[in-house]
Amino acid sequence: MRGVIIAIALFLGIAVPGSFAAAAAAPAQVQALKITILSTMVADYGTRGEWGFSALVEADGRKLLVDTGLAPGTVLENAKALGIDLSDVKEVVLTHNHDDHTGGLLSLREALRAKNPRAMSRVHLASAAFASRPHSGAESNYLLQHRAEMEKLGIQFIAHDEPVELLPGLWFSGPVPRKFPERNWSGSGKLVLHGETMEDTIPEDSAIAINTAKGTVLLSGCGHAGVVNTMAYSQERVVPGRPIVALVGGFHLFQLKDERLEWTGRQMQAFGVKWLLGAHCTGFEAVYRLRQQLRLPREAALVAAIGSRYSLKDGITPDESGLTR
Repeated sequence: MRGVIIAIALFLGIAVPGSFAAAAAAPAQVQALKITILSTMVADYGTRGEWGFSALVEADGRKLLVDTGLAPGTVLENAKALGIDLSDVKEVVLTHNHDDHTGGLLSLREALRAKNPRAMSRVHLASAAFASRPHSGAESNYLLQHRAEMEKLGIQFIAHDEPVELLPGLWFSGPVPRKFPERNWSGSGKLVLHGETMEDTIPEDSAIAINTAKGTVLLSGCGHAGVVNTMAYSQERVVPGRPIVALVGGFHLFQLKDERLEWTGRQMQAFGVKWLLGAHCTGFEAVYRLRQQLRLPREAALVAAIGSRYSLKDGITPDESGLTR
């Protein structure tokens, strides 16, 4: 709104106070941030691990769920075990189409809408997430298979193919361009796009970039576009000019050969990474090697478990649940 007022004032030749103009031009920054892992492979007592990903983002009192895990009950059960109420979460982001990131959406909507009709009702994603993925003569895209059922339950899908600010200071990247030759996908999948069948490179792969006073916090579901590509796009286009201070989530590094992992570490250093909470497909060995390469202390580079948390105030907390014996 301030930007509109300034544009009108300038058009009419009216002087604009410098402080007002500066405030309008300054991008929003998140002051209080907490990210809690709700689906990944490592689980504590009372929680369920799986090959999947989900994380709850709390930014300045507002909530957003990024990905929904694989099995129908995983995120619900883990949230309950951690004492987290998801019924007040309206906004959901799906980073890409794979069912280990989308499989929990239906059950979350079904379970929570009785308490809050708006719970899990607005789902943000890139449009190619709904592209057909044929496999053995059948459709393999979970979202495409269940879209009608989801919409019947009141879920509204909102496609973004460019960066968009979902909450003040919190950005959905939209599809991440492949500037660098990172190949973080199987190579065997097929995709039908614009009527043509081609290799499925997961072109819709997106991330969340959170602008803070310390720099950008990047939250990734799987990082199929490549963590370096994601960092570069964030710095060039999503939250321009800001260092990438924290990487949280899945980054698909577990299969990288040594040379490629070392290159990735050098890029992380150049972007300013000081915190790494690697979940899902990041890989145990990759996190350990990157911690060494970036010369980070143990508390700043960890493999995520259910309940692991990153916050601006406390950095990484290995286990928020209090369930560890």
